[in-house]
Amino acid sequence: MRSPLLTTCLLGTLALGLTACSTGTSPGGGPAAETTADETGTPGEGHGDVAGAEELAEPRLGLTTIDPSGSVAHLDLLDEGVVELGSVGAPTAVETDGRYLFAETPRGLEVVDSGVWTWDHVDHFHYYRADPRLLGTLEGDGAATVATTNLSTSGSTGVHFAGSGDAVLLDTEALSRGEIHERFRLAGAPGAGMVVPVGSYALVTEGSGATTTLVGYTADGDETGLRQACPEAAGTIATRVGAVVGCSDGALLATVDDDELVVERIPYPEGVALSTGGTAPPATAFDNREGRPTVAALAGSAGIWLLDTRARAWTLLPAPAPLVSVTAVDDADQRLLALAQDGRVLVLDGASGQVLAETAPLVADSLTAGRTPTLIADQQRAYLSAPTEGLLYEIDPADGARIARSFETATEPAFVAETGR
Repeated sequence: MRSPLLTTCLLGTLALGLTACSTGTSPGGGPAAETTADETGTPGEGHGDVAGAEELAEPRLGLTTIDPSGSVAHLDLLDEGVVELGSVGAPTAVETDGRYLFAETPRGLEVVDSGVWTWDHVDHFHYYRADPRLLGTLEGDGAATVATTNLSTSGSTGVHFAGSGDAVLLDTEALSRGEIHERFRLAGAPGAGMVVPVGSYALVTEGSGATTTLVGYTADGDETGLRQACPEAAGTIATRVGAVVGCSDGALLATVDDDELVVERIPYPEGVALSTGGTAPPATAFDNREGRPTVAALAGSAGIWLLDTRARAWTLLPAPAPLVSVTAVDDADQRLLALAQDGRVLVLDGASGQVLAETAPLVADSLTAGRTPTLIADQQRAYLSAPTEGLLYEIDPADGARIARSFETATEPAFVAETGR
């Protein structure tokens, strides 16, 4: 169902059939991102700029969407304009690093450049805008698991194809030049797996189930000699501290220290159980405000795992309601955002799990139809896609979960990514 806000304020139709309804917010959802050092390594020279790009005074944030047929559109959150970027194949999954969208389609893994990005230069940021474009397809067989970093103009992007078992490391800097360049492609056994970029290295899963091992590689595809057990490996995310990989007994945190790939094990705490009874299921998917050190994951539908990668520590919180997804804002108030199974967005206290604010059931129809909404945490705002409802919401978590703006989409926003951050 639609929020009453949508029935009481209407704006004129924007280009390509997208309309906006505003109840008061600063353009772009707040001020520029905070400046924090990147603890995983120093970016190269050049501030991330490329020929033909315009440097901006603040990030040009947007929501880039792909509908079920593969049509790609970009909503500029500053001026609320919409641009159609073209079409990819019908997507089954989409990942992002804040600039590129990696869409799993029948053609392989298709790459979309949103044309907006932030360059983290350790002690400050630079913001850029260039022409968006479709970059082409990385060929591969079967479902693609993608692992990104927080830098979209340097480093690497990892891709594992379940059908063939191929492990591919893409050159992310080459993507900024419009090129899809493989740093390595390693043959492996068919099945689930991951390629996790870590600085100038990568971790590649070997084996499956309880005997899964992470193997260290250089960007040239040579083994480093590092081998670390990670039973039932599932889920990975890049933070300011390092790359996280989920295992059934905890997580591995990968960093580069003195030009050497290092992996630390962060085991689950002993004796921790859900308030409903029983052992908490392991985390299998992580989410947070991009790059922040604390990440969140579901512990089944009744609990929430928090992993503080700086402290190397887990916390288990009770879920106030059955949840679909959770993400860590990791702000001064340590807030969490969660999507409940009834379609509400909950703002939670990261120390206790207490509900601080909540919305109406914004995406109940989508969840009933089996469509999975995307919940995105940012510094000042949160964004929620409503595929069946044909809407994108901007929410203010600090103001009682107020709906700051809502946007009607011309087609179903099956997949959405915040870009420009």
